[in-house]
Amino acid sequence: MRWLLVFLLAFLVFQGLAGWLQRIGLGRLPGDFSFRWRGRVWHLPVASSLLLSLIAMLIGALI
Repeated sequence: MRWLLVFLLAFLVFQGLAGWLQRIGLGRLPGDFSFRWRGRVWHLPVASSLLLSLIAMLIGALI
């Protein structure tokens, strides 16, 4: 259940920072999905979330 909460929080952060993250290349990886629903563009950055999680895990292991 905890992983679902973390995934939803990451989704909200990515949604809010989508414009800035796309400028640095995140959100356009294979496995990141974008779709239009009810006049709004939604981003589902699955691959970018996994990449950032791995980076955070490596930083946590080093500290």
